Amino acid sequence: MKVLMCVPNISEGKDLKLIDKIADAIKKTEKIKLLEASSDRDHNRSVFGYLGEPAPLLEATKKLTEIALEGIDMSGHKGDHPRMGAVDVVPFIPIRNISGEEALQVAYEFGDYLGGKGVPVYFYEDAASTAERKNLADIRKGQYEALEEKLKSEAWKPDRGPALFNPQAGATAVGVRFPLIAFNVNLNTTNMEIADKIARNVRNLSGGYRYVRAIGVNLTDLGQVQVSMNLTNYTKTPIHRVMETVRSEAARYGVTLAASEFVGPVPLNALEELVHFYLQAHDFKVNQIIETNLLD
Repeated sequence: MKVLMCVPNISEGKDLKLIDKIADAIKKTEKIKLLEASSDRDHNRSVFGYLGEPAPLLEATKKLTEIALEGIDMSGHKGDHPRMGAVDVVPFIPIRNISGEEALQVAYEFGDYLGGKGVPVYFYEDAASTAERKNLADIRKGQYEALEEKLKSEAWKPDRGPALFNPQAGATAVGVRFPLIAFNVNLNTTNMEIADKIARNVRNLSGGYRYVRAIGVNLTDLGQVQVSMNLTNYTKTPIHRVMETVRSEAARYGVTLAASEFVGPVPLNALEELVHFYLQAHDFKVNQIIETNLLD
């Protein structure tokens, strides 16, 4: 059985009826398993993680897109997380018995579909058409607010869809990538300057870890700030290394960690390193977990 995963991010984290409607549509798609449906009001963003065979997975992604495009209007969107579209980013991730080429064909087919609905589409990571479009942060630079002007430039002609500003839908990044881990750490302070400084210290763009993207986020409802991160290759920059760096940097300012969270599905192998580090069980392997022997 070929298993592909999709983890779309939509620019809505407050309208629970819309979010539940999308989750229900995914659940009702035959041969698809919904792993995660999480929302954040401060980010004003929701993440859905689901997997299955390529054809039904593509069908579920189209259903999500139809509902999101109808229910989200980017012209009035506000949120702390970078975004440029209603369906902001759609990554396809090969999981089992499926090649990168097969995953790319699904991504391109979805891009054709979305572009046909009048939404500008940019391919990123392994699906990127140019080196300049490989990095999601580069594509999303300036966010939704810069999109209208960017689309006037030949350099930012979409890979699919019209080179026209769609005020309600914005634009979408579609890609194929290695399993990314969305990992956030909340700090016991309301000082955004501290969160921003720590984010700069851990992210690759500012000289931190090669496989970390990070920003500071204000969690108004919790009275905290957050270092919000994407770990793009956990085999080369493991979770514990990033966690301990954030802890150490926070201690410089007399700040403790309040909590951490994963957003979306997490590869089991990524958690193996956490056991090695925090329990010092250096010989532990994921196949020692009873349930992993049921996966086949």
